[in-house]
Order: sequence, then C-alpha cells, then structure tokens
Amino acid sequence: MKRFNSTILRGIFAVLLGIVLILWPEAAIIYIIMVIGAGFLLPGVFSIVSYLMRNKEDETVSPMFPLDGLGSLLLGAWLLAMPEFFVDILMYILGAILLIAGLQQIITLVAARKWKRVTVGYYVLPSLIFLVGLLILIYPMRVIANTLVIFGVSILFYGANELINWYKFRKRDYIQLD
Repeated sequence: MKRFNSTILRGIFAVLLGIVLILWPEAAIIYIIMVIGAGFLLPGVFSIVSYLMRNKEDETVSPMFPLDGLGSLLLGAWLLAMPEFFVDILMYILGAILLIAGLQQIITLVAARKWKRVTVGYYVLPSLIFLVGLLILIYPMRVIANTLVIFGVSILFYGANELINWYKFRKRDYIQLD
C-alpha cells in the first residue's frame, strides 16, 4: 500500500507541476528558485536561533557557532534576493531530473517484463523524457526560453505515464523502483 500511494502521488504531483510550468513558465522558474531559497533559509534561521536560545547554564562545554546554519541562511537569502542569477544553474538540474526520471521509467518497464508483456509503445514516453533531459543538459542556454515549457510538457507526460504504468501494472506494484 505504501508504494501504491507514492506512485500515485508522484504521478499527480508531476502532472500538476507540468501544467503550472506550461501555463506560467517565466513566473514558475523564479518561484521555484525562491522556494529552494526558503528551503535553505529556514533551517539556517532555526539553527542560529536554537544556538542563541540555548540554556547556557546547563552546558559544561560551549558548543561552536553553527557555521553550517549560517551558510544555509546566507545561501537561502541569496537565492531569495537574486533568483535570476540561479536560473542557468537550474536548467542543468531540470535536465538531470528529466534524464533520471526517463531512465527510472525505462528500468521499471524492463523489470516489469519479468511478470507481464511490455510492448515497445510503453518505452516511447520514457525515451522522449530521457532525450529531452539530455537535450537540456547539452544545450541549456540555447533552449532556456523554452526549457520550462519543454520541462513542463515532459514532466506532465512523466506523471501521466507514471499513472498509466501504475494502473497497468498495479497487481505487481512491488516492482516500482522508488
């Protein structure tokens, strides 16, 4: 049941993310970077606040200042303040995500062949997702204007394909490589 939920949730999340990236690509890239920045900023703030609010009387040895928390806070603030700077870096990350997602689906289909016949048609979308990821990694700056729409369409197909594969192979859901 646990794998059932993760497969469906992963598919639904991918479909929704794809729709958002297709409809609002320019705004989405900035907000994605800002969410990543908040993901670094908040733990950094918590780390430093915890250090400053600790009970100093109970400690025999004073702990070191949390430099990793400070680094996390500074990186998060930088991502929030200058998200445009990180757009180029994000293109490589998005390309790698598609490459890995396509490869994961191909490996899952190969594993599914042990239990059920898997025709060539099932390999079309994962192969396209893999190729789009490779294209983004090779030409990130030349396709930057369309990368998010391409990524959005690809992640939408990934999510739909994930849901289709779950439905088709649900009796053998333990073959999923989560």
